[in-house]
Formats: sequence, C-alpha cells, structure tokens
Amino acid sequence: MDEVQEAIGVIDSGVGGLTVAYELMRQLPNEKIVYLGDTLRCPYGSRTKEEVQVFTKEMVDFLMKKNLKMVVIACNTATAYALEMLREELTIPVLGVIKPGSRAAIKASKNNHIGIIGTEGTVASQAYPEALHSIKEQVQAESLACPLFVPMVEKGITEGEQAYELVKENLLPFKHTFPMDTLILGCTHYPLLETTIQQALGEEISIISSSEETAREASMLLEFFDGLRTESRESGHEFYATGDVEVFRTIAEKIFNEEITNLEKVCMEKATI
Repeated sequence: MDEVQEAIGVIDSGVGGLTVAYELMRQLPNEKIVYLGDTLRCPYGSRTKEEVQVFTKEMVDFLMKKNLKMVVIACNTATAYALEMLREELTIPVLGVIKPGSRAAIKASKNNHIGIIGTEGTVASQAYPEALHSIKEQVQAESLACPLFVPMVEKGITEGEQAYELVKENLLPFKHTFPMDTLILGCTHYPLLETTIQQALGEEISIISSSEETAREASMLLEFFDGLRTESRESGHEFYATGDVEVFRTIAEKIFNEEITNLEKVCMEKATI
C-alpha cells in the first residue's frame, strides 16, 4: 500500500459519526481521516432502505476519489442497510458500527439484558438483536426508536434542562418495562447525548458507544492487511458536509476540542431532501 497517500474514509448521515472519527484519530494518530457527513439529508432513520443505500453509495463514491484504504460506515442505519452491499462492491475493507457495539455490550452486561436505542430505520432492521444473538444466544434484547434525538444533536441541543426533559420523556418508560443493565447507543449521534442519557437512566445502567470498539477493529483490520501507517501524519484530516458547514464546525470543534480548518461544503450529484 502507498502509506503516504491512503486515508481512512468515514461516512455518516450527519455529525454523529464525528464521535467515531475522534476515536480513530485518538487510537490511530498516524492515520489521515477523510470525513463526509450528509447533513443536508439527515436524518436517515426515517428513510427507506433504498434511499439509504443510494445516499450511502453517493458518499462512498465521493470519498473513493480521496484514495482510501478503508471505509468506516459511522452510521447505524447505513450499516444496517448498506454494509453488505458496499463489501460486495469495494476491494478495500468496509467496517460498520453494529458488530463492534454489540461485542462491547455483551462484555459489559452482567444479566444479559441489553437495551438498544436507535433511529426508526436501525430499530426496524433488527440489526442489533441479530448481531447480539449471533455472538451470544442467551442475550435478551429490546429496542426503542428515538427519532427526536438526531435532530436534537444536529441543532446542538445535547445538555441542559431542555435536553434532559426530552431524553427523560423518551427513555424512562423503556427503563421501567425492561430490566436492562446495559444500553447500546445504536446511533453515532447519541454519544453526544451520553451525559444526559446517563442522568435520565441512572448510574446503574452501563452505556455503550460503538465508537471505541469500531476504532479498535479498524486498527486490527489495517494491521491484518498490512495497512497501518507507521510514519507521522504530514497532512491534516479533511472534513466535508452536504449542509450547513458552520453548524457542523461548531459541533466538530466541541467534539475534538480544537479548531477545524479543513472543512468544505459538497453537493452529492443526486442530492434530494
């Protein structure tokens, strides 16, 4: 592999996947990350499977021009609907966020009762229960769609009284009807609400974000394919968004705790809302 030029491409329906990008940067500091968030057409959770597949393919086609060595689908809905399609079409490794998150949840759970919150699309796909049961048959899994959470995050409403009341209203019935000890944040936007979710559910619930585990698996895959970059990274990461770049920048800088300079707005060829 040409180590100097090749990068890890990260795609998401919006800003949520930046939590995965952050972990990739933290665990793989020598790698270059090229990120594309489809903020114009976000959220994906209420989209049809066919729409999500088309949008995901358009994002990958754009990023493949950046000479990628790996694609990370940092969106649970896109992982559920498009992971296998992309693996069939691409010659480079493609990693989703569902299996890594499921493995982390099984490690954390003491009573084998695992809750999943996600978008309508992710919940409807049954991707998480299937992944959990494929790893450990004894797991009891229950899912809850939280369609309000992604728009909240995209607007920057992640903490404070408004965020707490919305999260509490959505999650408390779930907590009281299912004896979970572990909750999977089945959308990469949700880690930005993690503090508020923990407050609403209580400290006794272990909250699992797939970001860390996904970055760990990316590292192992790259090592397996002899693709890890061993030299210090010379060029900066690249960020692209299909919608408002200033809102994107504000949220990105909050996640990374540093200034984001290499950010551009892009248009997908068939972009429709």
